Amino acid sequence: MTTAFYPGSFDPMTNGHLDVLVQALNVAAKVIVAIGIHPGKKPLFSFEERAELIRGSLGEALPQKAGDISVVAFDNLVVDAARAHGATLLVRGLRDGTDLDYEMQMAGMNRQMAPDIQTLFLPAGTASRPITATLVRQIASMGGDVSAFVPSAVLKALNGKLKNKAGDNS
Repeated sequence: MTTAFYPGSFDPMTNGHLDVLVQALNVAAKVIVAIGIHPGKKPLFSFEERAELIRGSLGEALPQKAGDISVVAFDNLVVDAARAHGATLLVRGLRDGTDLDYEMQMAGMNRQMAPDIQTLFLPAGTASRPITATLVRQIASMGGDVSAFVPSAVLKALNGKLKNKAGDNS
């Protein structure tokens, strides 16, 4: 059984992330979605919230595959975390040539450190190529409509989170 490791911040989960996750599930029997935890960064959503949004988004999009993922946290090297979870594939989504340049460097370094783990590049679908979690957070925080960029569960959570933050500032 092939296990893939799909690392990222997923803050929040976007349609682009979901697109890559669905593709990964077409290649691997099991996908571990790995949320990177960085002590110096303050995410919009907690680990628990992000994990629930990932599960909910996949459950909505592809309910028959929802049992084929697990969500974990990691704060070490991606290859070490992947190896610790028994993964042999490292999934990376690509939106454009800039992503490819960066990801090729990372894949080369990861291969040197962990030759037993292969990097698998999956292209983002046309509709999700311009989407980044950073842009989604920025647009949503300024009152913009991000419904085309995130699954419905994420949209609801974003609206609730930002409404609460706005209430905190009054």
